[in-house]
Amino acid sequence: MSTLASNGASAPRLYRIAILAMGGEGGGVLADWLVHLAEAHGFVAQTTSVPGVAQRTGATIYYVECVAADPRGRHPVLSLMPVPGEVDLVVASELMEAGRALQRGLVTPQLTTLIASTHRVYAMTEKIALGDGRVDADALLQACRRQARQFIGADFARLAEDKGSVVGACLFGAIAASGVLPFVKAQFESAVRDSGVGVASSLAAFEAAYQQAQPGPAAQGTVPALSPEAALAKLGPRLQPLAAQVRQFPASAIATLVEGVLKLADYQDEAYAADYLQRLSGLRPQLSPHEELLESLARGLALWMSYEDIVRVADLKIRATRFRKVAQEVRLEQGQMLEIREYLHPRIEEIADSLPAGLGRFLLRSRLAQALLRPLLGEGKVLESSSLRGFLQLYLLAAARPLRRGSLRFAHESQAMQGWIDTVCMLARDNPALAHALADAQRLIKGYSDTQQRGRAHFAIVLAAAGALRAAPDGAHRLRTLMQAALADEEGTALGQALAAQGLTAQGLTAQGLTGQELTGS
Repeated sequence: MSTLASNGASAPRLYRIAILAMGGEGGGVLADWLVHLAEAHGFVAQTTSVPGVAQRTGATIYYVECVAADPRGRHPVLSLMPVPGEVDLVVASELMEAGRALQRGLVTPQLTTLIASTHRVYAMTEKIALGDGRVDADALLQACRRQARQFIGADFARLAEDKGSVVGACLFGAIAASGVLPFVKAQFESAVRDSGVGVASSLAAFEAAYQQAQPGPAAQGTVPALSPEAALAKLGPRLQPLAAQVRQFPASAIATLVEGVLKLADYQDEAYAADYLQRLSGLRPQLSPHEELLESLARGLALWMSYEDIVRVADLKIRATRFRKVAQEVRLEQGQMLEIREYLHPRIEEIADSLPAGLGRFLLRSRLAQALLRPLLGEGKVLESSSLRGFLQLYLLAAARPLRRGSLRFAHESQAMQGWIDTVCMLARDNPALAHALADAQRLIKGYSDTQQRGRAHFAIVLAAAGALRAAPDGAHRLRTLMQAALADEEGTALGQALAAQGLTAQGLTAQGLTGQELTGS
């Protein structure tokens, strides 16, 4: 590596740095630090930026070039943007940004050091996918290691959060540790001090990242599985009485069960979490030879039992953690006021679902009651949860949680869950692989309102198909194909095509007596 020679004897070395970051992560400040660092130590430096896609929260490419000043006073011509195959250092504020750099050809195994924070900020296409639309983080990490001359990866966003700073400060520390640039650590720190803004927190984040980025094992990207005892410790004092029940299950399922207990205790109460374990305990004799199936069923049951309803939506909207998160995201400053508006549009069906079962059924049957209620719903309602009035309205809705067990929706969901569990157990006796596929099919049911209704309709078809495929040797593969098709679009077009390809139709499955209403309890 070239180093700066004060007498100008060595040939000037051009350093080319691309920084890929999103809005609010300090990418622009990081580029400015690098320019200041270079200029303060006898270099000519330049920074430019190219705005990216808004769907990535203002993803931007910052480009820095610097070269030792010519002793004869000649000024170099520096490039305005990175050229594929000619970048010495690529810095990514998030793992997908590193993937974008790979895709653009900015990272090469002969030349480039790649520094990336391994956390994820999901792209819009990942968020709106009906199923799990996330890009495989492990595959991205493997590509980073394979494509870069040197790869430094860690969760720098977590380090920054712990130090009250932004990820850009951590990335600056990682750059200092990488040894790519001809400056020592103290010179990097001076650049931060000279900025005069957030110096203490920035230096703390810089130091933490500098230590994290020291030579050693590369970031693996996967979180080591918790031991059963470590998982059980997450239950805390309030839920420790349930730990003894969790210990009765196979060790491989304990981590999943703990997460299920935590989720359901938060969703309803400790008794509801105990009901979850009781349901699964009753299945152990039937599923004891199939530990993976039991774990999959436990995961799906926890998700199903925590279905979203009006009460849950209201509860989540008034939590202090949500207000803090929104304030952080908008970077609320001292003296500023925050307004949060909630756009609600409940349908009559959701109103009926939240009522006691008998009253809810009456509302769904009575055209007069619906006609009287519909004008009150109008085109929806806008509440300011940050105002006292709006907060109290949501608080009253959330306070109805103790009444949930007597609601019409609870009765429907309980019936639907039991039908799914019974079918999985029935299939497990002679086709465990198909049973496992059906256990995973619970992920088709998600969301709220129309989204949830469409998911239930697709799930009903898949559940019916599982019965039709019971004797098929490749039934599990065929059912998973139907599941993927059900997640491909909201309208069910792909699912209809997949059914046709297998010689099945939704109407035919219904004709066999497996109706959507019977299968989902709706």
